[in-house]
Amino acid sequence: MRFKKHIELEHGLRPFDIAPLIDIVFQLLIFFMLTSSFIMQPGIKVNLPKAVTSEVVKENNIVIVVSREDVIYVNSKVFTLNELKSYLSRNNNSSRPILIKSDKRASLGRVVEVWDLCREIGISQLNIATDQE
Repeated sequence: MRFKKHIELEHGLRPFDIAPLIDIVFQLLIFFMLTSSFIMQPGIKVNLPKAVTSEVVKENNIVIVVSREDVIYVNSKVFTLNELKSYLSRNNNSSRPILIKSDKRASLGRVVEVWDLCREIGISQLNIATDQE
């Protein structure tokens, strides 16, 4: 009487088909490559207005961001106008320029308020960030 085990051993082991394994590995590789590019980086989303005459500024600026909702940020922290005034008067000497990054859908009134506040403190170097066309 022969058992099934002995029959398989006598005829040799069946070859192992690795094609489905390779397909699954490639699908996993493609999945991770595609999803890794969609990782969001933290920060404040601002769509800058476009300008033909914009220049590249490469100085150490204090960056003030005015978002679409008219919220003022400095170093990713929310500020009111009074807090911004006290922050700028404490941390800025008049030689350090200020860069205002305003979303193109932010109200012009809020940008002008920030601009006037900086002028009131005595900051002479103010820039508005734009994208080049």
